Amino acid sequence: MSILITSANSAAAYQLKSKLNVDEVILGDYEELPALMLKSGKMIQLPSPKSASYSHQMLTLCLDKGIETIYPLRKEEAILLKEAEQLFKEYDIFINTNF
Repeated sequence: MSILITSANSAAAYQLKSKLNVDEVILGDYEELPALMLKSGKMIQLPSPKSASYSHQMLTLCLDKGIETIYPLRKEEAILLKEAEQLFKEYDIFINTNF
């Protein structure tokens, strides 16, 4: 299982990744990412929190990628994911905003 850290194009994402010190970390962002990083699989494109179905899109992505914990670094992501926390818990996916 993997951990997803959002806001992949920020220094905070890399700082958190090194602090967690685990192997299975995926960095993702809904903002534009370098094509080279997407092709290499080091980063993934995330749905936009502006989407009406954001929580469901994120849930699908987590299930497809085997993600068990999400660290949402942007406020709008954290708010929407926390609102849908019960849905994620039903699939044993933890939303971590305490870091």
